[in-house]
Amino acid sequence: MTTVVWFKRDLRVTDHPALAHAATRGDVLPLYVFEPEYWAQPDVSGRQFDFVLETVVELRAALEALGVPLMVRVGSVVDVLQDLQARVGFDAMLSHEETGNAWTYARDVDVAAWSAASGVIWSELAQSGVVRRLNGRDGWAKQRNAFLRQPQVGVPAGLTGPALPSDNVPLLVAKDHCPERQRGGRQMALSLLGSFLTERGQSYRKDMSSPVTGEWSCSRLSPYLAFGCLSGREASQAAAVRQREVKGTREGWGGSLKSFQARLAWRDHFMQKLEDEPALERRCLHSAYEDMRPKVPDAARRAAWEKGETGLPFVDACMRYLAATGWMNFRMRSMLMAVASYHLWLDWRVTGLHLARQFTDFEPGIHWPQSQMQSGTTGMNTVRIYNPVKQGKDQDPTGVFTRRWCPELAAVPDAFLQEPWAWEGADTVLGRTYPAPVVDVLQAARDAREKVWAVRRGGAFREEAKRVVHKHASRKDPQGHFVDDRNPRKSRVPAAKDTRQMGFEF
Repeated sequence: MTTVVWFKRDLRVTDHPALAHAATRGDVLPLYVFEPEYWAQPDVSGRQFDFVLETVVELRAALEALGVPLMVRVGSVVDVLQDLQARVGFDAMLSHEETGNAWTYARDVDVAAWSAASGVIWSELAQSGVVRRLNGRDGWAKQRNAFLRQPQVGVPAGLTGPALPSDNVPLLVAKDHCPERQRGGRQMALSLLGSFLTERGQSYRKDMSSPVTGEWSCSRLSPYLAFGCLSGREASQAAAVRQREVKGTREGWGGSLKSFQARLAWRDHFMQKLEDEPALERRCLHSAYEDMRPKVPDAARRAAWEKGETGLPFVDACMRYLAATGWMNFRMRSMLMAVASYHLWLDWRVTGLHLARQFTDFEPGIHWPQSQMQSGTTGMNTVRIYNPVKQGKDQDPTGVFTRRWCPELAAVPDAFLQEPWAWEGADTVLGRTYPAPVVDVLQAARDAREKVWAVRRGGAFREEAKRVVHKHASRKDPQGHFVDDRNPRKSRVPAAKDTRQMGFEF
């Protein structure tokens, strides 16, 4: 009998448990389905479609080299499976567990119902540190770390199976202009991993937070991890090998690789939140915040933020950079969401959708928990209101980044670049070639802080916050490692702390 391997966000043949297991059962039919209904969802974009298309082309070649090409179909997965069963009569299907958006969750429910009714055994295998059906976070890190330490799954020596014709893939989502988008495919992923671990990553810890230095020093692996060109286990184990190679040296590698491993762990940690509570894509994690901001955001502020025309130079530079590249380092992602949520007082569900479309590396499990965290709606995280003027001065001290993306500010002296309204010649630029700021930065932050903290008062807030902490909060020991908090490890020597905000500057 033939086993269908349904590829989703796992577009590779290396360290692919589902493919390897299917190969032991006999004939294999590798399948990828471009779903028009998925590509009509509000959180997807042309840059993501192009990246996936390029990756699928590479995957098809890799599978063909093993003996059976990838079959690509266009349509609903249930319809495609129904057609394939009539053609080849398969009775088993393997795929990896996916922590996707609400639409893919509902799609998988439909596929499970079809499989049960059709006599097809559909098995979903783990491919990351995300654990299904957890009751709480105690013990999660132990399971996650055990999975990461397991040997990688080898590529099958060869595949046999039916070779069925593929569909031509039409353009399923409108093109968007992203001239500096990262190109899809595993070969690019391996190239970036190699250059990061041997060259670019040496100053990662020091340089990750600035958009000026982060573009080079971050791994840039995020889209390849998001769509499975590279498994998280491959990235973690490759970094571990490098950590052993540089052990004892004092060239910066030790701290940088430790920070990179921490980001891989935080990646799984945030994806676990959406896995445990899919509804957090649509509602505030703590219900007290549900009506704090208007559901219909201020149209003018929203448009200014999306276009990079807020009159806040560093914010505008970051938004324009993101639109052109499809990528942003973590600190700037946080700042963009925080400014939208606090200073502009826009609902995270609306701004989150815009950023989701802008990110080539859109990963629902990271994006939505982070959107809520940076908007102060979780009930368990510190309220972080970034000052965009200070961030500009700290992260772009020479102004090279801001000037590149906001050329209208060419006449503004360096000392006033991040706050041109304070320059005596402001009226020659603001409202003419560059917009005046849409808000008073300091006053808007004060107003937002008062509104957020007003919600946090009262016993009812604290009771629900306890539930959120039990279900979603990280457990850490004194060294910052994830642990089972019922049995924390003790440290005799306090470890050096990486004081940066935990994030995902891959």
